[in-house]
Amino acid sequence: MSNGAGTGASPSDKRVLLLKPRGFCAGVVRAIDIVNIALETFGAPIYVRREIVHNRHVVNELAEKGAIFVHEIDDVPDGHRVIYSAHGVSPAVRERSKGRNLKVIDATCPLVTKVHIEAVKFAKQGYSLVLIGHRDHDEIEGTLGEAPQVTQVVSSAAEVDSLQVPDPNRVAYLTQTTLSLDEARDIIHALKEKFPNIVGPHSQDICYATENRQVAVRNVAHNADLVLVVGSTNSSNSNRLVEVSRNLGTKGYLIDDSRAIDPAWLEGVNNVAVTAGASAPEVLVEDVVNYLRQNGYASVEEVEVMPENVRFGLPPEIVQAIGGAGGNEAVPVR
Repeated sequence: MSNGAGTGASPSDKRVLLLKPRGFCAGVVRAIDIVNIALETFGAPIYVRREIVHNRHVVNELAEKGAIFVHEIDDVPDGHRVIYSAHGVSPAVRERSKGRNLKVIDATCPLVTKVHIEAVKFAKQGYSLVLIGHRDHDEIEGTLGEAPQVTQVVSSAAEVDSLQVPDPNRVAYLTQTTLSLDEARDIIHALKEKFPNIVGPHSQDICYATENRQVAVRNVAHNADLVLVVGSTNSSNSNRLVEVSRNLGTKGYLIDDSRAIDPAWLEGVNNVAVTAGASAPEVLVEDVVNYLRQNGYASVEEVEVMPENVRFGLPPEIVQAIGGAGGNEAVPVR
């Protein structure tokens, strides 16, 4: 960690390290676009099960346009249109929607869908499943629902000790897409110690955006006195970025926007690294950078750790609806 804190440096020495990649991932962009296109194509109201992405600013903005966010499918009137959030849903929710004659648009992130498919595959092959993640997260709830009879959730390496399965030689693990890389590694190591023949997915479940943002923090934290992560408190990947910073010995805080910054955090601080979780819009990052500029951090240096150019196509329900409405099917994804 930089030792510039407390040196009483002049304002000209103060700088912002703006991390890249940061903010919206391809799955979030796709989910937000789906809601916006649905509102433009079908008109309000459009119902959305749970927060489309875990960011208060995004949800409030879409609500102002006519999106109605509900907790459960039962809160949607029969026959109406509903969008599943980027975090995915369980088969039970899909069946409930069918029974209510709801017109479903699925905004589940394709990388979450990948984990669901893996869960079904392992369960059909007779494996006991260990799902690594946070029990109260929407994504875990959906994935767990694919094979609830054979799936157990673990949130820490310590919980591995108490796991019991019918056949220790037929165990598989999957992970939530937004975990800390270090956290997942420690739990997987503990699982391999307990179940030497455990198998996992062909490629890791932690999504590219979660990994890239964590790597960026890891690469820059040692040059910073403070790391500010823009994101909502219920955003798993945003919380993990704060953890990465603190684990490296650099103070880190999760903030919704500039209003959440405590001026005391900046006392004696010369270098502030700024990043954003995968569901936080760039406008909030700009707001934070402007606040820092107004408080003496005149130099803003963008630090790109790796390029990120992933894009996901729109789901068929949206493409067909646009075509049926006489619109252009090639609606650009932001």
